[in-house]
Amino acid sequence: MQFIKRGTVGPAAAEVKSTLVTLGLIADTAASEPAEDVLFDAVCELALREFQQSRGLVVDGIVGPETWRSLVAARWRLGDRVLNRSVSEPMLGDDVRELQERLLEMGYDNGRADGVFGQRTETALRAFQREVGLAADGTVGPLTMRALRQLGRKVVGGRPQLLRESAMLYHAGPALSGKRVVIDPGHGGADVGVVARDGMLTWTESHLVYDLASRLEGRFSAIGVRADLTRGRDHERTPSERAALANTVDADLLISLHIDSNPNPLANGVATYHFGTGSGVSSTVGERLAGLVQREIVARTGMLDCHTHAKTWEMLRLTRMPAVQVELGYLSSPMDRPRLIDPSFRDTVADAILIAVQRVFLPTEADVKTGSLDLSALHAMQFS
Repeated sequence: MQFIKRGTVGPAAAEVKSTLVTLGLIADTAASEPAEDVLFDAVCELALREFQQSRGLVVDGIVGPETWRSLVAARWRLGDRVLNRSVSEPMLGDDVRELQERLLEMGYDNGRADGVFGQRTETALRAFQREVGLAADGTVGPLTMRALRQLGRKVVGGRPQLLRESAMLYHAGPALSGKRVVIDPGHGGADVGVVARDGMLTWTESHLVYDLASRLEGRFSAIGVRADLTRGRDHERTPSERAALANTVDADLLISLHIDSNPNPLANGVATYHFGTGSGVSSTVGERLAGLVQREIVARTGMLDCHTHAKTWEMLRLTRMPAVQVELGYLSSPMDRPRLIDPSFRDTVADAILIAVQRVFLPTEADVKTGSLDLSALHAMQFS
C-alpha cells in the first residue's frame, strides 16, 4: 500500500475509501464509480483522522503502512472468521484483540492484547478449551465461540494486565543490577530519519539517537544492567524486527529513542509515548515509566514539556515488556537543535533516562523527588 493522502486518485484511494465505508466511517458515495476515478477527498481525510485518533496512531490524515494495517485489522469482529495460529503469517485483526481481551478477563494469561495471534494466545486458548471440556485444538470455531460468549469474567478488582505488570514490577526488586534493558536508536542504515543542515554541517536523527543510545548503554553496563541495542551504527531494522529482538532476549524494559521535525520552526519540546489504545487498554508500567522519563528529562534540561501520550505504534504494541518511545525535541527547531547536537546535552538526557528507569523499580514509599537523584547515589543503591 502506497502512501495515500488528500488528492490521491485511483485504485489505492478506492481501496482505502471502501475500507472507510465498511467501517461505517463515511457514507458510500462512489458505489458505481470506476476505481481509477475515486478521489481521496476531504471527507475521507477527516474520517481517517478520527480513526487514527481512536487507534492511538499519528493523526496526520495520511494512510501509511501502519495506518493501513490498522484499517485492515479493524474490519474483523470476533466470530467473523475462524481463528488459529499460523507460524508463517500470523493472523492479525480486531477479532484477535477481542479474543485476547476476553481470555485475559477470564484469567488466562496471553500477554498484551496486541491483535496478533501468536504462541501465547494459542497456549491461553488451549488452556481455556481444556477447562470448558472442548477439544484443545487452539482454534476459535463455533463451539469455542459459544463457550466464550457464555462464560463470565474470572478476574475482578482491576484490569488483569495491570495486575500482572504491577506484580512483575514488585517481584523484580528495586536494584537495577542484573536486569536487562533494550535500547532502540530509531531509524539507521539508509533510513536516516529527520535531517537538519546549517551551511556545510549536517545532522541526522539516526546518528544523534545512536550516539545517545551508546551513552545510555555505557551507563547501564556500569551498574550491572545488561543493555542491548536493536541496531548497529549503520544497520536498519523494521519496528516489528526490533520488537521481536526485545522479546527474544526477554528484556525487562525497552526504550526507543527518536527526534522529531516539523515545518513550523516554533515546534519544540520533548514528548514520551507508551502503549495504549485511548479506550482504557494500556501498559501500566509503560505509562509510569513514560511519565518518569518525561519528568526527569524536563527537570534536568529545561526543555518544553509536551507530556506523555498513549499510542499503538508497533514498537510499543508488539513488545511483551513495558516500552516507551522518547521524541527528544525537534531538529527543525532553532531552540532544540543547538541542544540536540551538543554531546553534553545528550549526556544529561542519558542520566535522566537512567534515573527514570531506577525510579520505576522503586516501591512507592522509597521513590524520590524528580531531579533530585544523582548518579553517585544511584550507584550506591545498586551495591548497598
